[in-house]
Amino acid sequence: MHVLFALPHRNPDEWLPGLQAAMPDFTISVWDPAGPPANADVALVWKPPAALFAHETNLKAVFNLGAGVDALLKMKEIPAHVQIVRLEDAGMSVQMAEYVLYALWRESRLFARYEADQAAARWDPREGLRREQWPVGVLGLGVVGSRVAEALAAFEYPVAGWSRTARGIDGVQTYSGADQLPAFLARTRVLVNVLPLTPETEGILNRATLSQLLPHAHLINVGRGEHQNEDDILALLEEGRLDSASLDVFRTEPLPAASGLWQHPRAHVTPHIAASTLREETIAQIAGKIRQMARGEPMTGVVARDRGY
Repeated sequence: MHVLFALPHRNPDEWLPGLQAAMPDFTISVWDPAGPPANADVALVWKPPAALFAHETNLKAVFNLGAGVDALLKMKEIPAHVQIVRLEDAGMSVQMAEYVLYALWRESRLFARYEADQAAARWDPREGLRREQWPVGVLGLGVVGSRVAEALAAFEYPVAGWSRTARGIDGVQTYSGADQLPAFLARTRVLVNVLPLTPETEGILNRATLSQLLPHAHLINVGRGEHQNEDDILALLEEGRLDSASLDVFRTEPLPAASGLWQHPRAHVTPHIAASTLREETIAQIAGKIRQMARGEPMTGVVARDRGY
């Protein structure tokens, strides 16, 4: 099995020792677009150039060094027989759970107000948290979404989750399918988005959807920027229909300086850092999958192109 490291924007010296240690019986090389084809069996990629697939025609699979595969699915240059394999966790789900809990606690425990009190040298304790007043809904119950929902439930928030197909999670009320989405939104005050990006989910965080949430609603988006209509979110913040929005992803990244989200007092902007790929965990997961592939065994994380994830 020949493994090709095809990430032009990452330093291969940071990855090759770990890859070679994890797969000592495989050939591992770095893609050289100016050289002859490596005739590799699999490639490790993240937002690869189209030239890779014209150059390396022997590929059977590409392993995406991230959970989001929407960029790959848009590439017509990837032959239909080439499997697209996504990372299923690699240390990202616990980071997502941390981010969501932080954003929730910032609002539900009034920490943002206490920060303002400190700046004003004001001592003003508020009423304690009543969790039943903060029902959380998680959009997307894959590996990451399930971990987020479980973390929220562990702190005794009322948690529900919605997914395209039915799922079961202990301690979490679950909804599925388009017909159950309105009921899910109607019981939710804090909406957390961890959906994959597909044609069906693009733009799902819009005025029509967010207006169905309970009063004093909050939005936390750690999915994809293309899920959200940023003009709608700003308008709902201005109208008071949304109390806050914690956004880690945006349609254009970096977020343009002219965006009203930067300065809005109830919008919390972070630069796509909710979860970062952890190298050791990523290498271990990819090595395990490539070994399964070499043995002819089925792999998890293979993307169904017709579903988009």
